[in-house]
This record gives sequence, structure tokens and C-alpha cells, in this order.
Amino acid sequence: MRAEGTGRQPITLKDLAAELGIHPSTVSRVLHSTSEIARGAASSATAERVRKLARERGYSPDPGAASLRTRRTKAFGVIVPRLSDLVLATMYEGVEEAAAEARYSTFVMNSHDNPEEQRRKAETMLARRVDGLILGDIHADSELVHELSARHIPFVLMNRRYPGFPSSTCDDNLGGKLVADHLWDTGHRSVAVIAGEPYASTAVDRTAGFRQRWRELGGEFSDADVVWSRFDTEGGREAAETLLARRGRIPTAVFAVNDFAAIGAMGAIRSHGLTVGQDIAVVGFNDTSLAAQLPIPLSSVRSPMLEIGRRAVELLRRVIAGEQVEPLRLTPELFVRESSAATAAVASRNALAG
Repeated sequence: MRAEGTGRQPITLKDLAAELGIHPSTVSRVLHSTSEIARGAASSATAERVRKLARERGYSPDPGAASLRTRRTKAFGVIVPRLSDLVLATMYEGVEEAAAEARYSTFVMNSHDNPEEQRRKAETMLARRVDGLILGDIHADSELVHELSARHIPFVLMNRRYPGFPSSTCDDNLGGKLVADHLWDTGHRSVAVIAGEPYASTAVDRTAGFRQRWRELGGEFSDADVVWSRFDTEGGREAAETLLARRGRIPTAVFAVNDFAAIGAMGAIRSHGLTVGQDIAVVGFNDTSLAAQLPIPLSSVRSPMLEIGRRAVELLRRVIAGEQVEPLRLTPELFVRESSAATAAVASRNALAG
């Protein structure tokens, strides 16, 4: 609390109460309560006396004291697998922007996609009395979401979804369907998916969307056409090596559910003397800033990463306000570049299949 002028001690609630001859709790209810019932506990005459004296004495609430009364710190905690991941870093930028506009602060911690680390980092943030959590690293078998819900802790999910809980994500299933349509339309009939980690909804949904649409189009697609992998370049390279080792079943097109895995796959394809975009088409997901700048520009599904972060803040504020919040799915868009732009030639497909 502070008083106008210089060289004076701040005016406190107790000072006002002593001068008025009433209890400090009455002064507090008049000046701080947001409830009409609570404010009405004092007579209108008393309330007016309190407000008049507060103005005369230059009383102003202390934000720190206010946070103690409301248990609000105007801060959000954000947990991501790795902030070095360009996708999550971009989403966090959106979180930070939207939070600042709403006069909230944020801080972020890495979980390294480890469930125990997720729990520890969440507890660390809650110990700092954040108003809510934004979780960008939830696994398909997560217990943390149920624990937080049972404790009535406000949280939303970002990037990955979990059934029954509020989330801000890309429509990953639709993104997979966009890739299937593109590869089918360019003549491919032998395809494979580098699917990412099976515990991540992003990997599962993108793969499921592709598989569903491919079969709807009349294409053949089996479990053997899916290789689960890490989301990084090394994971993509290893998955592509597995596909290239399949004698008689080498695909003419590969969909990697993450741009970095796609880049790793492109490296493996080149090492086998094949040309990306001619011998084997490659499509990624997220459309990170690297995609268009590669020696062979990468076709990729653009996920609205910044907006996903911004909307996560919006959802969390609604959760804190006690609203019923539904999951939010933002629309992706496919950007076709050299890595998959060419129409698949029958001769090329036959040669690779042999």
C-alpha cells in the first residue's frame, strides 16, 4: 500500500478503521470485495464514509497484498518437452504475447517428455502459486491430467490433446488427410508414414488421418507402412532407413509427421543415391521456417503454431473464470514444394518397387 506525497508512511486498512472507529474487516469488505453481498454487509452510510476517507488519505491497495487476498499471482506456468524445439518455442511465443496483453507473466520449464519430470516441474510451478498451467507435453497415458483435475487446479493442454480436457491444438487428423489427398492426386500409390512417438496425440492423429483418407481414396495401407520414431532428424533418418531396406516394397512417397523427421528422411534418401521429389516424394508437418529454405524445399502442413499458443492462454483464462471449455482445433494448410510437387511416374514407381 502507498500514500500520496513523500516522506509519509503508507496508509493501511487499520489506520482507516481506527480513524473511523470500525473494524478493519469492514473497511476491507467495502474497498476490496467484488461481491455485492459482501459489500452490502456494511451500511451505505458507513461504506460512503470508508470510501471518502480512503480518497482523502490517498489509500491505494498493494498489488502484493491483493494477490494474497485473491490467491492470484497473475502468472501462468508453461511446461514443454524442450524449448529448443522450434515448434514449441513458437507456441510459447504465442503464449507469452497473449499473456502479456492480458497483464499476466509466464515462465516455462522443460520436461524432456518424461512423465516424472512433468510432475516435478508442475509441482515446482504450483509452489510458486501460478494461477494456472499450460501443458505442452502430455502423453496418451498421462496420470498428471487426472491428478491436477482432482485437485481443481486450472490447466489447459497445448499442442497435444487428451480426451475430456481443454486443449488448443492443430486439427492434426485433418492435416494427415490433406497429405493423403495431395499424394494420391500426384499419382502415388505406394506410400509410408514416419509416424513419430506413439505416446503423442500429434503423431497418432496425423497418422490416423492419413491412413483413413488413403483407404477412402482406394489405396492400400497396412501397419507395415507405419514406422514409429523419434521426432528429431536422427529419428527420421533411422525410420527412412527401415523403409528403404524393404526389398520390393520401397514407397514412392513418405509422409513424416514432423518437419525435423522429414529432414532426416531426406538425408537418408539422398545417401541411397535417390533424389527427393523425383524418386521419392517427402512431406512434413508444421511448416517450420526451415522447410522452405532447404536445398530441396520441403512440402509441409502448416500448423498455426503461434495462434495455438495464444488461444491456449484464452482457454486457460476461461477455465480460471469457471467456464466450461471445449477443446479447440485450429485449421492446418498444406504448402506444396519441390519435395513432392512432381507427379509420380509409373516407370519410377515400378523401378522402385522392383
